[in-house]
Amino acid sequence: MLVDGFEQRLDVAGPDAPDTDLGPTQRPLRDFPEPPPVAEHGPARVVAMCNQKGGVGKTTTTINLGAALADYGRRVLLVDFDPQGALSVGLGIDAHDLELSIYNLVMERGIRVDDVLQETPVKGMDLLPSNIDLSAAEIQLVSEVAREQALSRALYPLLEAYDVVLVDCQPSLGMLTVNALTASDGVIVPLECEYFALRGVALLQETIEKVRDRLNPRLQIEGLLATMYDSRTVHGREVLARLVEAFGDKVFHTVIARTVRFPETTVAGLPITSFAPDSPGAAAYRQLAREVLARWPVARSRS
Repeated sequence: MLVDGFEQRLDVAGPDAPDTDLGPTQRPLRDFPEPPPVAEHGPARVVAMCNQKGGVGKTTTTINLGAALADYGRRVLLVDFDPQGALSVGLGIDAHDLELSIYNLVMERGIRVDDVLQETPVKGMDLLPSNIDLSAAEIQLVSEVAREQALSRALYPLLEAYDVVLVDCQPSLGMLTVNALTASDGVIVPLECEYFALRGVALLQETIEKVRDRLNPRLQIEGLLATMYDSRTVHGREVLARLVEAFGDKVFHTVIARTVRFPETTVAGLPITSFAPDSPGAAAYRQLAREVLARWPVARSRS
């Protein structure tokens, strides 16, 4: 499938990608500029990293996009809103040893943000960690008044101190994900370059539209991010072509290629920008950070 006006190359960062002719999947080559420094911080733009399909790179993208944004001088808060706690583990935190987590902040009165907030190995990037306790919130929130706004209320006091809040959602469209969407200004959808990954996008879009209509009119899709891309396979190229054809400019120009470096960073408890700063994967997430910042409006305000 050819997309009108698209060239035969793509902004792919990966082990074999830079000089590879990838066929008819392509986007115009883009070079996103270095973002200017910020004179003052806040209010934060809240972005949910969301896809009901697991294993598509949500947590990897949350960690590494957050780290790249911090490297560009933004104050970043990561929110682990998945009971599996993968985001916390990926930053070197033992989720089982947590005395307080995002669950306590959301569900219990009298818990201060400072009691839960943790620094990460990246300067300028903090974390609200999670563990299996958060799974109880899915049930407990059902009987709560304004249950969809629980995360919004927890995050509100923090917004002036940060430029970006990235919420790592669980792989479902349940109450926790609805809370994340209600608290957010936008959604980034990591999407594996595999056929079955495309099938769930329509359902996710429907959920986002319902939240926008009923709970959060400012919510919008920031973009779809192709992940785990392998330029050597026809299937990967075809899926990417269909994604671009269907969603056009909603698809980020930056594509995240498969690399063995990402599992290694999880073991190390570091983002790839720190663990392997000269790797193609680190370059990809730095480019994604520049693209994300280029897409955002300069003036930010919250109603």
